[in-house]
This record gives sequence, C-alpha cells and structure tokens, in this order.
Amino acid sequence: QVQLVESGGGLVQPGGSLRLSCVASGGMYSIYSMGWYRQAPGKQRELVASITNDGSTTYADSVKGRFTIPRDNAKKTLYLQMNPLKPEDTAVYYCNRIRITPWNWGQGTQVTVSS
Repeated sequence: QVQLVESGGGLVQPGGSLRLSCVASGGMYSIYSMGWYRQAPGKQRELVASITNDGSTTYADSVKGRFTIPRDNAKKTLYLQMNPLKPEDTAVYYCNRIRITPWNWGQGTQVTVSS
C-alpha cells in the first residue's frame, strides 16, 4: 500500500501562487495516472488536475490555464503549481491515483486564498 504525504499549502492573497507537493512511498508509483483533488467546506471532493504515467495532463475548467501538474517519477513526487490563485481555490488539497481504486488518502494540505 502506498502512503501519500501532501505539503506546501498555506495562506496566500488572491493573485498569489503556491506549489504543492505529494510524495508517495511504499509501493509502485510511476505506472499510475495521478491526480490532485480538492475539497472545500461543505462540498464534495473534486478532481482538479491529472497526469498520466506518460505525461498527458487534464484540467478542470475552473483551473485550466492557472494550474499545472508536473510529476517526477524518480522522486515519486507529484506537484501542483497554482498561479494565480483565487478565493474559490480555498480547499484542502489531496493527491491520489485516478481511474482505479484510490490508495488510502493522505492528510491533505490546506490552501486558503484570502486578502
């Protein structure tokens, strides 16, 4: 079973940027398509960006043009570069594999966009 640890969140003003990281340990990583999800208070968890094992990316309309999702398979690390951030991006962000039963969810990392 792979363990996932997300980091890099914080409080940022609208228009600012953040880079989230997700480190996987304990199992295979590079063969899976991965995604970043987020869950805002009172809302369901949603997939905002994903990347296949060969580097093809997909973005939700709400983040298209503002977020990118690179991955470093050698480091078993997934990133989410976010710029510019909007107040509606406020949420807890999680990473996990997509298109298959997810691994156990990590603790997530809180992103708060506020002036």
